[in-house]
Amino acid sequence: MAKEEKKPFRESMAEWRRFIYNPNSGEFLGRTAKSWGLILLFYLVFYGFLAALFTFTMWVMLQTLSSDIPKYRDRISSPGLMISPKPATALEFYLEKNNSKSYETYVSALHKFLGAYNESEQSKSVLCTPGQFFDQEGDVKKACRFNRSSLGPCSGLEDATFGYANGTPCVVIKMNRIIGLKPQGNPYIECNPKEENKAQIAYFPSGGRIDLMYFPYYGKRLHPGYLQPLVAVQLKLNTTSTKDDVTVDCKIMGSENLRNEDDRDKFLGRVSFKFQISE
Repeated sequence: MAKEEKKPFRESMAEWRRFIYNPNSGEFLGRTAKSWGLILLFYLVFYGFLAALFTFTMWVMLQTLSSDIPKYRDRISSPGLMISPKPATALEFYLEKNNSKSYETYVSALHKFLGAYNESEQSKSVLCTPGQFFDQEGDVKKACRFNRSSLGPCSGLEDATFGYANGTPCVVIKMNRIIGLKPQGNPYIECNPKEENKAQIAYFPSGGRIDLMYFPYYGKRLHPGYLQPLVAVQLKLNTTSTKDDVTVDCKIMGSENLRNEDDRDKFLGRVSFKFQISE
């Protein structure tokens, strides 16, 4: 078999130059200007059609959505509970009654959180009828007034340390917001120490009640001034020890459509926290 002769370098370069541009036929990269124009026109039309189809599809989908209320809300049908102040570590509080620095972050967080519930802020809200849902029409909804003073010794108005200086700390509990939620029955917060009779628990407002007048919630844009109702609990340990701890489990009760047990979500309708208090 005869060995193929290797083309001279100049001949190879000449062929490459003719491929890039052939002056005889006017071809560029093997195609004429007309051929390139037809290809570019095809892809312009093709990708333009795809872009128009995508834009139209997105426009049709957006027509089915509301900017105020999520279309599908079946995944979160019952609210979770949150507390304030929120410790940095796993909802565990550590405080020394004789050391103000041990609880100053908790006290500061509570004052900041409850600032929105000051009388000067709540004066912008309206007085509602207790025990009744506050159904509203119109584009902008009004918020029901929640008096910070209803939290009693946990309001920070009577005791600026919220009981932390005396070893009787307060924790404020609120439900997460869910648009359109209307609790059935008379919901309230119930808290119990995991060790029976380990601590006495006082509720503010009385009985840990969550009034129906703060429902329903209409969403952030339609209900700009809305604030969740609060329930404060104050703990008093039934011990004379200089150092003790108690774990408290709080849950929503009194309403059929507010769940407080779910294996997949431990915060659904409930919250647990721990206090370690020393002299």
